[in-house]
Amino acid sequence: MASVLYALGGWAGRHRGRVIAVWLLLLAAVGGLGVTMAGPVSTEFSVPGIESQRAQDLLEEKMPEAAGGVARVVIAAPADGTLTSGTARTAIGESLRETARIPGVVHVGDPFAERTVSADGKIAFADVQFRQAADQVPGSAKDALVDTAAPIRDAGLQVEFGGTVMEPVTEVGGPAEVIGVVVAFAVLALALGSLVAAGLPLVTALVGVGIGVLGVQLVANIVDMTSTATVLALMIGLAVGIDYALFIIARHREQLADPAVSVEESGARATATAGSAVVFAGATVVVALAALTVTGIPFLAIMGLAAAATVTLAVLIAVTLVPAVLGLLGERLRPRTKQTESRTKQPMTGRPPRTTWSLAWARTVTRKPLLVLLAGVVALLALALPAQHLRLGLPSHASQPTSSTQHKSHDLLLKGFGPGFNAPLTAVVDTGGIPAADREKALAELHTALTEVPGVAHVDQPVANQDATVAAVPVIPETGPDDQATTDLVHHLRDHQDAIAPAGATLYIAGSTAAAIDVSAKLSDALPLFIALIVALALVLLTIAFRSVLVPLKAVLGFLLSIAASLGATVWVFQDGHLADLLDIPSAGPITAFLPVLLIGVLFGLAMDYEVFLVSRMREHYEHTRDAAQAVTHGMAGSGRVVTAAALIMVAVFGGFVFNHDPIIKSIGFALAIGVLIDAFLVRMTLVPAAMALLGRRAWHLPRWLDRITPDVDIEGTNLPHPATDTHPQAHTDTDTDTDTDTDTDTDKATTASPASRQPRIPEPAAQHD
Repeated sequence: MASVLYALGGWAGRHRGRVIAVWLLLLAAVGGLGVTMAGPVSTEFSVPGIESQRAQDLLEEKMPEAAGGVARVVIAAPADGTLTSGTARTAIGESLRETARIPGVVHVGDPFAERTVSADGKIAFADVQFRQAADQVPGSAKDALVDTAAPIRDAGLQVEFGGTVMEPVTEVGGPAEVIGVVVAFAVLALALGSLVAAGLPLVTALVGVGIGVLGVQLVANIVDMTSTATVLALMIGLAVGIDYALFIIARHREQLADPAVSVEESGARATATAGSAVVFAGATVVVALAALTVTGIPFLAIMGLAAAATVTLAVLIAVTLVPAVLGLLGERLRPRTKQTESRTKQPMTGRPPRTTWSLAWARTVTRKPLLVLLAGVVALLALALPAQHLRLGLPSHASQPTSSTQHKSHDLLLKGFGPGFNAPLTAVVDTGGIPAADREKALAELHTALTEVPGVAHVDQPVANQDATVAAVPVIPETGPDDQATTDLVHHLRDHQDAIAPAGATLYIAGSTAAAIDVSAKLSDALPLFIALIVALALVLLTIAFRSVLVPLKAVLGFLLSIAASLGATVWVFQDGHLADLLDIPSAGPITAFLPVLLIGVLFGLAMDYEVFLVSRMREHYEHTRDAAQAVTHGMAGSGRVVTAAALIMVAVFGGFVFNHDPIIKSIGFALAIGVLIDAFLVRMTLVPAAMALLGRRAWHLPRWLDRITPDVDIEGTNLPHPATDTHPQAHTDTDTDTDTDTDTDTDKATTASPASRQPRIPEPAAQHD
């Protein structure tokens, strides 16, 4: 792999104008089409085959008037009045008559006729039924619905909107996300020691994200796409795009610290070595995200594929556009040595080396590796404890910002009618197997049976289609949508449907609350298979990468601990309600149903990123010296700073989305940010060197039979030719910033003493000072 990328990086550097032009043209073409022809996105998370979806399909086929989206208009009287006064009733009637004239509306409820007024007469609601599905109701109809409430507001009443039609659209690009990018730039500037170099990863990442996200919007014309899919593509594409460019640029500047290395040679070698790790790590992210298709859940598969496509673009840009830009900037990226050194003309190796923090940390960790390993594992298990009571669900309107109309409507319904009115169920009954003359009686018996079920607060009268072969019965539970008792009620109704439904009829329990329960159950069932697939994938890929058995096992165990700890932290915050005020979480509730699967897929790829970049530098040194102990400290010294910067960038980018108003995006951003923080600093930067120190030479052992069948991908660049150097080092004076390039004495001695060091190889990069 390294040889191919060496040639590709050199070619891109020599033909930089063409490469840059192609990427910019692609951005313009895809961007123009994505903006002008963006497809529709959905806010619904449906899964074929679940009971609630089968009921929805039945309604769409035989009772389409009941299958459309519903907007709930919630009205509240002022503190000193009621809705039963003449003025209030007149205003409500006028408003609802206007609502009935909105295109697409098939029915508007009358709160006074249908008795949807609270006992004290202060709160009422009216359901507005649309012909289209909720996610297909046009924005113009929603705006018109809000406008028709003007008479209610003019009468001094409060009006808010809920229901499936009024789900808010996910938006990104707010101040918090921008701050995350600014923080990422600051980290890049500190890590690379140059403002010019710091800007490159942002620019190249934005090119990839622009093509990826706008391309996803274009593809939405062909496949059903959720709004979360585009946000996930943006979130992951931006994070990995910056990180991948950072790894190559950092390696390039390390090599340019030697004035004898030419810009073209350095660019090619950075693409070969760091680029090999980028390709391998990116492949793990892509495969992990694409593996979401095995869950059998279409919306989750589309999310994974959209994000995987964006990561693929990030990898391609890293190994083509980045070396092209490196060649374009040329000597401006070369770090210069300290002024004192140039004046005294003393060789850099002639003064005592300064110890970097990453080298010092590596020595600290490896001094008592068993103690560090045990303490780290205990800490991770403690963080994971809250995950034991993990509950899955989909966010209700209680999770929306407190200033939103959805949250206000939820609170008004809770106050006026109780929590169950925010968790409506629909009993859909297929009466086709009952003689026509007996159907009315059967529906009356069903109504009575449902009323007597424990946990049911209210049952409306059945509404049948024209030939009375299908009927819908609204059922209101006693508890809210996020309450475990509501989930238990749904399961009870389904488990006892033979006793509840009339003979010859088929009963389905549907509605948005039941759909959320079904999706959560489906995802819970898919989780073990997905984890097994990811673990197997990690073992195979890392065995190929490091030609070792113990290194992949250690990496997988660390990954599983990271997942458990990050899930525990997410449960502690979002489900248990801790830090709610700090993170602006309106209401504690179940964890978003698809978050664990998504977290496993994404964090697996990102964890493997850091594993590959960190351990590949250890293996690179081990291949040259055969000194396992020095390989650990040298690998940490050579990559610790860059891995730390990459992790901080990830945390900054993901952390920016924590302050997004959408509850799903907020929880995903938090889970990924805390997951990267835990995995990078506690697992990769602490437990990995401790474990590698304990394993010693055994870490690099591969059985002979497995060695024969394992392909050699050479991500360390061991087989690259001896580097060509620039014969005119005096030309390297047009530079911008200072970078220390001291090398640890112990490492130098180990390298010099080893026979392997006499082989043609890429020079060991000096440890950078932090």
